[in-house]
Order: sequence, then structure tokens, then C-alpha cells
Amino acid sequence: QVQLVESGGGLVQAGGSLRLSCAASGRVFGFNAMGWYRQAPGKQRELVATVSRGRSTNYADFVKGRFTISRDNAKNTVSLQMNSLKPEDTAVYYCNTEEIITRRSSWGQGTQVTVYS
Repeated sequence: QVQLVESGGGLVQAGGSLRLSCAASGRVFGFNAMGWYRQAPGKQRELVATVSRGRSTNYADFVKGRFTISRDNAKNTVSLQMNSLKPEDTAVYYCNTEEIITRRSSWGQGTQVTVYS
């Protein structure tokens, strides 16, 4: 059973930066896609960014040019560098992975990001 733990969330002023990290533990052969999603109060969970095993990336339009996703396959980690943060970025951010072979999807517990004006 894979366990995912996010870290790096917090309170930041608009225009500032945060770096989120997600670490996987347990018996892991490897992951296909890894990604970050977010959910704001009263809204559904939405995709923020994904990165393939070959490190191809995909971003939601609302974060292009501001956020950067990256992964370390040796450490089984995925990170999200967030720059030029806006109040509308306020949400709980979740890590997601798809395991190779089993294609099992896993979610972390989430980390809170709050951006104030």
C-alpha cells in the first residue's frame, strides 16, 4: 500500500512563492503520471499540473507561467514550485500518483495553501 504525504503549504502574501513536496512510501515499483490537484471551499477538486514518467508536463491554464511541476524517480517524490501566487490560488492541494503495472491511483491527505492580499 502506497502512502503519500504532502508538505510545504502555508500562509503567503499575494505575489509570493511556495514549494510543495509529496513523498511516497511503502513498496513502490514506480509511478506513471504524478500530479497535483486542488480544492477550494465550495468548489470541486481540479487538476493543477501533471508530469509523466518521462517528465513531460501538463498544466492547467490558470497556472501556466507561474507554477512548475517536477519529479525525482529515484526518490519517488513530486514537487510543485508556485510563484506569483494569487488569492484565488487558496485551496487544499493534493498529490496524486498512478502506480506502474497495477495502475492503482493514490491520494495524499492534502496541504493547505492560503494567499492573502
